Amino acid sequence: MAYHREVSSPLRVHQGFGATELRPMMASCRNGKHEPSSVNPFLDSPQPVDGGTTPTLSPQITTSSSSILDSTRSDTGTYRVYKRRWFGLVQLTLLNIIVSWDWLTFAPVSTTSAKYFSVTESDINWLSTAFLFAFVVATPAVMWVLNRGGPKPALVASSALILAGNWIRYGGTRTKGGNFAAVMFGQILIGLAQPFVLAAPTRYSDLWFSDQGRIAATAVASLANPLGGASTIATLPSPFLPHRPPTPPSATSMLATADAPTLSFKTLRTLFTSNTSFLLIFLPFTIYVSAFNSFSSLLNAIMYPYGFDETTAGLTGALLIVVGLVAAAVTSPFLDRSPGWRLPMLKGLCVAVSAMYLAFVFAPATRTVAAPYALAAVLGAASFSLVPLSLEMLVEVTWPISPEVSSCVCWAGGQLGGGLFIIIMDAMQGSWADGEPAGNMKAGLVFLAVFCWLVLPLPLLLGYVGEDWQGRGVRRVAMG
Repeated sequence: MAYHREVSSPLRVHQGFGATELRPMMASCRNGKHEPSSVNPFLDSPQPVDGGTTPTLSPQITTSSSSILDSTRSDTGTYRVYKRRWFGLVQLTLLNIIVSWDWLTFAPVSTTSAKYFSVTESDINWLSTAFLFAFVVATPAVMWVLNRGGPKPALVASSALILAGNWIRYGGTRTKGGNFAAVMFGQILIGLAQPFVLAAPTRYSDLWFSDQGRIAATAVASLANPLGGASTIATLPSPFLPHRPPTPPSATSMLATADAPTLSFKTLRTLFTSNTSFLLIFLPFTIYVSAFNSFSSLLNAIMYPYGFDETTAGLTGALLIVVGLVAAAVTSPFLDRSPGWRLPMLKGLCVAVSAMYLAFVFAPATRTVAAPYALAAVLGAASFSLVPLSLEMLVEVTWPISPEVSSCVCWAGGQLGGGLFIIIMDAMQGSWADGEPAGNMKAGLVFLAVFCWLVLPLPLLLGYVGEDWQGRGVRRVAMG
């Protein structure tokens, strides 16, 4: 069999999720012109042409994937990153900060908020729940915008929704006695804005950053989400962001842009039915994000029955976030430069997250701050380090699908699960009567721990079940 088709790109991707196949259509450069070659650079030996003879490798073509990238580089110019990429990253980070502040505005002070609006604490919990469900509703539109337009239109749409939602919420709180309906409406608008910025970091880092900086860039933008606190003025620069870099920052970014299949329902269906490695990451990611969302939203309700006040619950949440951010700041650059550690680190972090949710079942009953503070710190460190690593590994195992697809799908699963977990845990409040105070959330904490341990075996199977993405994965071949 011979390859006698001339193509403009050195790699043509034949999409077959789970066992993505590269069909190289190589062209050697002779006298300034591209001529077709019968060499398959991903096989150990050259392929015979029609007539049964085996061709001799020309000096321009080798079996190394790095030669493919060199050929591409000569056609497109030297790969480079641009300083302007930081402008977009800062804007994306600020929008995520605003959204997170809006999501958890009332959760740490749920008792006080319920009294102010003359509603129950369960009603206050619905401000977080509705926010998470709004994310799921907006996800199809977000996926389409990011896939067709890139990060810039997504950030502009998010800015408009955040601006409107925050002013509506402000009006609702300034009304005498509070207007809970107006606050809920504003909260839903901001919930619709969240997926535009929370699902964008992988797309943005893939478009603007080189292979050595993507996990760190994804971490900065994604993990700003739980940080909280910023002015709506931060929404104004979005229309002035550059659309895309003039030239690709790396070969993998160029190849992903050139060969990404068109987004369709078939693409998503095939992703779920034929890519085992995707499922082994998607399912635990969904459960761990769901657990984090519900845990952080209900932290005050979890600790209050045991004599802790809102300040202590707030400090526990602060430790969860601050320690997590510091840990991610250390692990993300390291993993960018040490790809061999990514799979072992993923497995270890999943074990740590599951262990912390189990341990926290018993922490409030100690009635001392030591156990909640220590466990929250470790849980934050493990969870925040896990998020950018998981998102970037999803980009690898689903390549050449555009990065926003796996990001949108996984975040939507986590937000939907988080909303459902909040409803279930709220319904279970006070149901554990064996020596526990009235209104306790112990049954809900057991519920979280059980789900986390149920999905724990899945990431541990990576490398043994599914595609061997590490070492022979398509994206790693492209990276050389």
